[in-house]
Amino acid sequence: MVSKIKPPRRFDIHLSAGRLEAFWIGPEPEDAPTLIFLHEGLGCAALWRDIPARLVEMTGCGALVFSRLGYGGSDPCPLPRPIDFMHHEGQVVLPDVIRQCKIRHHVLIGHSDGGSIALINAGSCPAPGLAGLVTLAAHVFCESITRHSIEDARRRYLTEDLKARLAVYHGENTDCAFWGWNDVWLRPDFAHWNIEAFLPAIQVPVMAIQGEDDPYGSPAQVDAIRDGKKSAVDVRMIADCGHAPHLERGDHVLPIVRDFVRHSKLAMDSESIGMGT
Repeated sequence: MVSKIKPPRRFDIHLSAGRLEAFWIGPEPEDAPTLIFLHEGLGCAALWRDIPARLVEMTGCGALVFSRLGYGGSDPCPLPRPIDFMHHEGQVVLPDVIRQCKIRHHVLIGHSDGGSIALINAGSCPAPGLAGLVTLAAHVFCESITRHSIEDARRRYLTEDLKARLAVYHGENTDCAFWGWNDVWLRPDFAHWNIEAFLPAIQVPVMAIQGEDDPYGSPAQVDAIRDGKKSAVDVRMIADCGHAPHLERGDHVLPIVRDFVRHSKLAMDSESIGMGT
């Protein structure tokens, strides 16, 4: 089937701390709800690959995909990152991005650190129009399995080809992206990092997806999301899957996300009708 979606529109988002590379796919925010994609700790806009475009086609929503400071084609950021860097992204950066892009109704889709950022945002300072969020291998606390895998990533970055593979996507930001992520997660005091306190305040539907073979987190992560939120969470553990369910098992995961977004979109449509907009 030939895609009817236009090529992504590239633009910049200017923050007080620097410039973000961003891409818009599909309908503009005044014409349809928006899916906001928040990448993982070694990710960037490009590493979502074709997932945003596929979900735009499947849902009829628009999509905003951007790289955080220090990643991809965005400006670099100062290192080391502070322990509360995800709090800053969820409570300061993301609201500014949503405001600048004039986004109204939206669903957050966050992978790994991006999922944690989405949870922090939804549980503390959600923008008007937040209708739901999907987490893909999100972290809500630091586990030993996480730190062990991050230590192994450090070894592979220093002795194998991980740096070269990341450089394809991050270019001059490669060291900034890697060490900004790796160093903070391996700090001794980061072992106590925990965002479970944000979960009870989340007022929108949540879908929590995780691979059964995720080397960066155990099922205790999605259990904590389910148990911490006051209303039901749709938890999906994906068999034969590691840390990137949307990429490793996309044919299975994307229809699940599509259905969640469709239900959220129905709620958004009902709200708009009730408001007379």
